[in-house]
Amino acid sequence: MIADLQQAVAHYAHALDELNVAELEAVLTEDTTWTFTMPGQGVLGPVAGRSAVLDFIRDGHTSQTGRVRHHLGNVVVTTTDAATAEVQAYPLQTRNTGESIQMISTGVYTLSLRRSDGMWRIAELTLTLDNAL
Repeated sequence: MIADLQQAVAHYAHALDELNVAELEAVLTEDTTWTFTMPGQGVLGPVAGRSAVLDFIRDGHTSQTGRVRHHLGNVVVTTTDAATAEVQAYPLQTRNTGESIQMISTGVYTLSLRRSDGMWRIAELTLTLDNAL
């Protein structure tokens, strides 16, 4: 079960970086909510519902320059039962422009997942950034 949860989080990060909408739809619950805390900017969100989250992601990709990657480390399952789980991970976001590689941000993800149709899906995502450009 723990490996399945870690896979769900990894699928999220890969789909996010590639703007793979079908994969993102598969890994998010219909009622997913996302909330971000950014230094100096306060709380953004919650962005509620899969369609609103996908629009938020598309808008973010439109404004990006270079190749942005989300590297997730120290992925730990903190609580779980047969239908729900909580996972924490440390994100490191980078941008590669072809001329330079830049660290954009670090922080802590807290993800609440729910088992649905035999898959773990992200029901709630909270990102607290340590820094932001």
